[in-house]
Amino acid sequence: MNDDDTDSDDRPRSSPASATLDLGVRVDHPGWTALVAAPEAVVGEAVAAALAAFEPEAVELCVVLSDDASVRALNIRHRGKDAPTNVLSFAPAFAPPGGPRPLGDVILALETVQREALEQGKSAADHLRHLVVHGVLHLSGYDHETDAEAEEMEALERDVLAGLGVADPYADLTGAEPAGEAVVGGRAA
Repeated sequence: MNDDDTDSDDRPRSSPASATLDLGVRVDHPGWTALVAAPEAVVGEAVAAALAAFEPEAVELCVVLSDDASVRALNIRHRGKDAPTNVLSFAPAFAPPGGPRPLGDVILALETVQREALEQGKSAADHLRHLVVHGVLHLSGYDHETDAEAEEMEALERDVLAGLGVADPYADLTGAEPAGEAVVGGRAA
């Protein structure tokens, strides 16, 4: 939450970053603010850049900065995988009429993101930007199940991240698995 929030509930707050974006960012684990300066702003810029590249309509999105334990529980419940992952994307179950189209939720695991950034020699902020863009792409229908899908999705990620001044996240990861996991309950499988 921002320091200027006056009430103490944990509802996501909207970002004024774009007229076509209703963004809620919720920090569920205090370690995020120790890992990344102004994580809400980092998330906001990554989401805005990703959506500007390919989502022309008004959308609503929530990004949750969580921890490994919470993401592991979601991964077990929704994907049958008993392990944390860096990012999960959840498409909405339905879209109510009127207003911005709900794009879904992106949930990130603190300890996994931190560990991967260290292992890959990246700043935590740049790795967070990458994984947020990756999650938003999943919610917009992109996936990496086949080589062709992975090439298309990674090319989009590179383009968006280059616009943010972030180096190619795949440059030194030959043979590595693509970032993140497939969307749950939505268009991408």
